[in-house]
Amino acid sequence: MVRVSNNLVGILNFITLLLSIPIIGGGIWLSKQANTECERFLDIPVIVLGVFILLVSLAGLVGSCCRVTWLLWIYLVVMFLLIVLLFCFTIFAFVVTNKGAGESLSGKGYKEYRLGDYSNWLQKRVNSDKNWNKIRSCLQDSKICQRLLDDGSSTSVEDFYREQLSSLQSGCCKPSNDCNFQYVSPTNWTRTAQSSLTNPDCRTWSSDPNVLCYSCQSCKAGLLDNIKSDWKRVAVINIIFLVFLIIVYSVGCCAFRNNREDNLWKRYP
Repeated sequence: MVRVSNNLVGILNFITLLLSIPIIGGGIWLSKQANTECERFLDIPVIVLGVFILLVSLAGLVGSCCRVTWLLWIYLVVMFLLIVLLFCFTIFAFVVTNKGAGESLSGKGYKEYRLGDYSNWLQKRVNSDKNWNKIRSCLQDSKICQRLLDDGSSTSVEDFYREQLSSLQSGCCKPSNDCNFQYVSPTNWTRTAQSSLTNPDCRTWSSDPNVLCYSCQSCKAGLLDNIKSDWKRVAVINIIFLVFLIIVYSVGCCAFRNNREDNLWKRYP
């Protein structure tokens, strides 16, 4: 007798099997094309993810369609662990990203960011010199500050203050508003007699394109604000994916039960 649950699990895993192939191919392509440390950082995780999806899909496909009970059992165990891990990560993402937001400035189109406003766990990640050196290198390679000059190095101070800067551009490409530096261009600011150095970032700032405010606390805060937004989007997607996994797991349990019943019928005709 045709078992609907077995067929459904087989179809779903065949689809994910096909999806894993471009993921693996994308990871291999990244490893060949990578020119910076940031790009090289992505290739291995992408390949590992693709291989993982491939193996799990194969186990589910063969286990359900070929009635291999032990393989389907392994598939269900992996799926259960994946559901638990995804659930824990989703909760963790919401908790970690609950704190922190940009500070609106009067007469400015952009916001400023304070590292102390974000969760302690995230702060520890960026305060590590080892981590930040890699991140800073990635930010410099991305040329996020160069884009401000590409959009117009002759931008007037009034127009610049109306710019809708991203959190990274606001934190890494200009000095803090506390410094009261004189504007020359989007990435060139000079100290004056009225300038303040009470904020440690004011001493860290340099108009050197390779330095700017990449080592500032505001740059780290800008990155965390960017991560916060990304993680919240990922957490929402995770909830949808979690519901999908639970449905597939439930159908897989039915297929596993069908396999056991079929084995019993064969053993005791």
